[in-house]
Amino acid sequence: MSGQKAVTPSADGLAAAAQAASDGKRLPPVHLWNPPFCGDLDMRIARDGTWFYLGTPIGRFELVKLFSSILKREEGKYFLVTPVEKVGITVDDAPFVAVDFEASGTGESQSLQFVTHVDDSVTAGPDHPIRVERDPETGEPSPYILIRANLEALIDRKSFYRLVDLGAHHEDWFGLWSGGVFFPVIPSDELP
Repeated sequence: MSGQKAVTPSADGLAAAAQAASDGKRLPPVHLWNPPFCGDLDMRIARDGTWFYLGTPIGRFELVKLFSSILKREEGKYFLVTPVEKVGITVDDAPFVAVDFEASGTGESQSLQFVTHVDDSVTAGPDHPIRVERDPETGEPSPYILIRANLEALIDRKSFYRLVDLGAHHEDWFGLWSGGVFFPVIPSDELP
């Protein structure tokens, strides 16, 4: 490849490519893109959903939302992808945070619609399951919901406490109904 200079990935370049690939109405088709890996970018998503570039928080919501639209997870690693490049980034826990939800219905016909810190909205159900990981030492729960294409949101603490109030017992488990599916949270016999 003589005559071609290797391009170092940059946040500005990714943002421009993402903007060009987006129609502004729906998410870009990142699942169809398989560009070559171009290296890692000093970008990190903290557990609270804050995006950092070069150690500094990205303060512009629209830029964070744009980057989140080109996020992809492959084999447990996170990447920002465009049609022509793919760069690795660091994600401390989950790339999104579910910051609120609305409940409608009751019991088995209950529906839980979540919204993330980047304005994604999904209803928990077969395509968007809820799962709860528990810290093996402390028992502390970490609840998640699948947002899109192998990308989850950590359900924030205030929302999780509200969810617990809507919980029910089913087949020896305490959990949540949504979209006709029961999502177990904790075995019933482990409740205080």
